[in-house]
Amino acid sequence: MFEHFGIKDLIDILLVAALLYYLFKMVKISGMRPLFLGVVIFMIIWVLVSQVFDMVVLGSILDQFVNIGLILLVILFQDEIRRFLMSLGSKKGWKFVAKLFVPGDKQQKDTTHITSIILACMNMSKAKVGALIVIQGDLQLSLYEQTGEIINADISSRLIENIFFKNSPLHDGAMIVIGKKIKAAGCILPISQNPNIPKNMGLRHRAGLGITQETDAKVIVVSEETGKITFAQEGRLKINVSPEELQQLILAE
Repeated sequence: MFEHFGIKDLIDILLVAALLYYLFKMVKISGMRPLFLGVVIFMIIWVLVSQVFDMVVLGSILDQFVNIGLILLVILFQDEIRRFLMSLGSKKGWKFVAKLFVPGDKQQKDTTHITSIILACMNMSKAKVGALIVIQGDLQLSLYEQTGEIINADISSRLIENIFFKNSPLHDGAMIVIGKKIKAAGCILPISQNPNIPKNMGLRHRAGLGITQETDAKVIVVSEETGKITFAQEGRLKINVSPEELQQLILAE
């Protein structure tokens, strides 16, 4: 069976394994891991029945399920497929390839705008002012920017605090940060349907988690009830983070 196994077959297996791992990470973010595992188990059974044991009748039945199942998979995993294709065309993948061939020297980043965001979060945390800040990654957030008010202003802690002040008309929505600019405020985000979110977390946390399930954005949530700062990325929440942790999480690649 393995007498014709060569380097091309090894590369083929490694690529399939890497693809499955990447897809598994994506469905884990969206909470569809059991469904994905069920699909993988079914595919293994199908390969064993059709290719290894050569069961004609059962194999032909499973073949029909596979033909129909491809359409069902596209419907069930349409969000994950869209996110996968978007990430393939994002700058992140190209940056990784560029680093492989052109290493270059790492330049120190200007983190002044990050310091302003953290300072604002610390002040709002002490005053128990609710806030929802979205920091754009490689994937564009244009669709969500249009749901709020375009500001396009330089980042400052005082401006952030004014936006989320309780009597401000924009305090209930999300603020979107792109680079060193506050792009928009009062934005509406997708709400996460993840059942594992703690019951004491409200709409801000669900919205913050929801946008990280749809994009590669990083999100900061300040609780209006407790004043605790929560960080969200890739469909995961890190609760009650310190200012030092928050800076590390924001700057992490």
